[in-house]
This record gives sequence, structure tokens and C-alpha cells, in this order.
Amino acid sequence: MKLVVITGCLGLIGSYVTRQCLSKGWKVYGIDSCTYAANMQFLESFIKSPNFTFIREDIAKISFLPDCDYVINLAAESHVGNSIIDSTDFITSNVMGVKNLLDLIRQKPANVSDQPVFFHFSTDEVYGDITTGAHVETDILKPSNPYSASKAAADMLVTAWARTYGIKYLILRPTNNYGIGQYPEKLIPLTIKLLMRGKKIKLHDKGEPIRNWLHSADTAAAVTTLIEKDISHGIYNVAGSFEQKNIDTVSKVLECYFGEKRDWAPYLDLTRIRKGQDVRYALNDDKLRSLGWKPERKFNNEIKEIVEYYKQNFKW
Repeated sequence: MKLVVITGCLGLIGSYVTRQCLSKGWKVYGIDSCTYAANMQFLESFIKSPNFTFIREDIAKISFLPDCDYVINLAAESHVGNSIIDSTDFITSNVMGVKNLLDLIRQKPANVSDQPVFFHFSTDEVYGDITTGAHVETDILKPSNPYSASKAAADMLVTAWARTYGIKYLILRPTNNYGIGQYPEKLIPLTIKLLMRGKKIKLHDKGEPIRNWLHSADTAAAVTTLIEKDISHGIYNVAGSFEQKNIDTVSKVLECYFGEKRDWAPYLDLTRIRKGQDVRYALNDDKLRSLGWKPERKFNNEIKEIVEYYKQNFKW
């Protein structure tokens, strides 16, 4: 039986990772600061499991970590637009929070039990954009906005603490995640909420930027694959093998929402330009696939259920 600490357990990816770990009979010590993006319905479900313990804490302030095998860090500020307006919370959570967790791990007494592996969630955005081909794990980091810069800084802290203090670590760099339970500031749930309100969907740069989509259930499977393979060192990309322009993503949401194809122009506002916009993200995840992982969820098969969920579940 594994003992895992999961920070950010009430976020989209954190919730899927928590469910995946609980389904395997592992004990989960969930930590979440319960910001606006936390989904408290997840907590209502998780606490029904005798293997789940919950602590409401901010990773930048927490002073204790229990003995465990892995600390899976999913706690983060993640909305690019918010980081452009004010990056303070991003530096506090994504950089100082990671430093705090790293120090708590390195300070654990070695005579009690082995130090846990720090399993850190990064993002494809740390590489910056790429017009053709795909980034591999050894590519240099070229973040384009305050959010991705804070995540790149955290990655560097992890590898530096590993070299200086000998901390065992894994860094996972996923592409755009989607699934049920995501806060409506991200593209898919935000599109549905705007439609429900009769508002236009503001697509940056005419919807031309390209994103690779990965279902959070597949991301969670990547996590448990690495843990079950007993890997405690390295960086791994994880991608969904499906990319499309943002305008195509929104068009599919619109078709599912209305149940038919229409002229989507009246529903869109294509006048917005985002500072630091990345034109395309793409990752090569052959390293992870060599361990037996591969994505199982298909975007075009999943999107209808996701749209229906958000139509029936309004989120402030």
C-alpha cells in the first residue's frame, strides 16, 4: 500500500489523481487551500473513503508533512490571464510554495523513514511555443508569460534541490487538461458558462493558437504508472496526441451545446489579443509511453458529456 500526499486535491487534475490513488487502495493525505478554483463537491465525495484525510492548508505556509512515499504537488495558480494582471499569487504559490515543500521534505529525519519522492506537476508552457515538431524533456525552458515563468522557476528549484540535497523527484509536464469539474475560467467550461449567460466568447488572437488536449483521467494514469514502476528520478512529458486550434475547440463545444451546426460568428468575439501569446504547444512523450502508458480518452468522444455536465451544473 502506498502513502501519498496530494496537494491541490480539489482542483481538476488533483481530483482525478486523488480518485485514481484511492481506487488502488492507497492512503491519500489531501491538502488544499480551498481557493476560488477548488471544487468542494470533490471533498464531499473523497471524505467518504476511509483512506482519505483532508487538511486545509496553503503550501507556502504549511509546516508539516506526514511520513509518506510520494508528495504529489498539484497546488498552483494556473490561469495565464490572471498572471498577466498580477503575478503576486503565482510567485507565492508556484515558487515559494514549492520551495517550502522541498524544504519540508529535506528536513525530515532520515532515521525515521526514507524521504518521500517529490512528484511535481509542471506544464508544457515552460518550454514556450513551437511551430512544428514537439518538445522533448531536455529542451531548454523559454516561458512566455508570468504563469509559465513561475512554473519554470519551480522546476529549476526541484532539480537544484535534487542536486544539492539529494532529494528524489519526478517532474510531470502535461499538455492542456480537460475533464469534468474544471473551474470555468479555462476555455471549455468558460465557453459553456458564457453561452448560458448569453455572452460572446472572447477568443484571443482570433482563436488561431493551437493546443494539445489531454483528459485528466489519462494524466492521473500517467502518475500511477510512474509510481507503480517505482521511478523516483526524472522529467516526463505527457500529451494527449490530439491538437487543434482554439477556435475549433470552441466550435465543437458550440455544436454540442446547441445540438447542431450553425454559423458560430454571432457567438464569438475575435478582437482580443493576449500579451505573450504562445502560438502552439506540443510535447513528445515517448519517454513515458516506453513505460506502457498511453492516453485512452478521445476528445471528440468526451466533449459531449462534458458540455452536458456544465449545462446542468452552474459554477460561480
